[in-house]
Amino acid sequence: MFKRREEPTPKLDVVPAQIRVTSILGESTSWKGELTGKGGIRIEGLFEGSIDLEGLIIVDQKGRVESDLIKADTVIIGGSVRSDIQAKRVEIRSTGRVWGNVTTVLFSTEEGAYLRGEIQMEEDVSEEDKSGPVESDPVKDKQKKVKPELTPKKTKE
Repeated sequence: MFKRREEPTPKLDVVPAQIRVTSILGESTSWKGELTGKGGIRIEGLFEGSIDLEGLIIVDQKGRVESDLIKADTVIIGGSVRSDIQAKRVEIRSTGRVWGNVTTVLFSTEEGAYLRGEIQMEEDVSEEDKSGPVESDPVKDKQKKVKPELTPKKTKE
């Protein structure tokens, strides 16, 4: 008659480390070096060096990054970045400033965002295709077509 009800245990949604911030480089901190591994980082200070991260990079409004190449799954920019970027997803917020070329699958910007460089959209950002030209470019292929000569050919008499 007075049976205890079995309440289902609530499920806790665990977010994988790659899509959440696991480390923070504080506002008054500067770091020179190499950043590699898995996880997410929020950069509020200055970072100089290479970044190859399997995860999320957030550059805060006051954050600055100076690098040759940033490689990550997702890069969200609200601050200043002077680097080429290779990522599956790149977002430049309204306060974000980027000087460098971007190779990505998904790209978005907010009004007021700044980018000085080229954007190359790919179906997949792979290790083989770093930033080289696309092998089959329909626009360039049309430009390469040879127009027929307009001068008459000489005939043997």
